[in-house]
Amino acid sequence: MQNGTNLYALDINAASFTKACGGPCTEGCVTLARIGEDAWALGDSKRPDVEPLRFTTEELDAAGIDPARFGLGA
Repeated sequence: MQNGTNLYALDINAASFTKACGGPCTEGCVTLARIGEDAWALGDSKRPDVEPLRFTTEELDAAGIDPARFGLGA
């Protein structure tokens, strides 16, 4: 992973976030973007002003979040 374990040192300004919805997406959805080789940013489309949380692939897996649901490969 880039920059050791400091995921928040990675620049996400150009990250491309995609949505995954479990139901109607009229009120917003969880968004996910790959921000490095083993790094992900997880956001909330309802709150675009809030900085996305960042996780490793292992942490996403432990939380039960599958990047494939967002159309992304792990």
